[in-house]
Amino acid sequence: MVVAASERLHIVPEEDSSKRRQILDGARKVFMALGFDGASMGEIARAAQVSKGTLYVYFADKSALFEAILEEEALQHGQVVFNFDPARDAETTLKDFGQAYIHLLCRPGGGSAIRTVMAIAERMPDVGRRYYARVLDKTIHRLSDYLKAHVASGDLDIDDCDLAASQFMELCKASLFLPFVFQAAPAPSQERMTEVVDSATRMFLATYRVK
Repeated sequence: MVVAASERLHIVPEEDSSKRRQILDGARKVFMALGFDGASMGEIARAAQVSKGTLYVYFADKSALFEAILEEEALQHGQVVFNFDPARDAETTLKDFGQAYIHLLCRPGGGSAIRTVMAIAERMPDVGRRYYARVLDKTIHRLSDYLKAHVASGDLDIDDCDLAASQFMELCKASLFLPFVFQAAPAPSQERMTEVVDSATRMFLATYRVK
């Protein structure tokens, strides 16, 4: 769709940012309700309370909109502070990380992007790969680097720190994430998250702490 140049010239930075936010909020609601395939630019325009012409000024199509929402998801993950200071002891660090990680995954609305990516990844593998690299793989490597520091100091005995980091993250998700993401259960309580993360930490250190 061709948009008149004059329509672009009247958008000032503050209005541009506010309108883009309005569109993304509307698109997120539509994708959550209808999924990627069920969403249309018309539905998104109505949810965002903008004209289709305005929508196309900001985004070429719904794929571009969905990619922008995933980019925000990646930024939210990146802004969560995981304290991987090598000077901190492993037990405290793993428990704190596990709590922050599972809170992030199981927050209200937190499963919607993952559900949608899973639904379209086979047909649009580039979307799945970018989401994995920006969100999941980055977190694995941050934890892996922390574990490597403690292997070097003699606290932990791990041959493959990337594998160990993935194992710990999966242990923290056990019984919590899959029921949540498939909407078989509500978001877990704080008490249940603490119970699961504490158990994950004990199992991990029982295997990898230097005897």
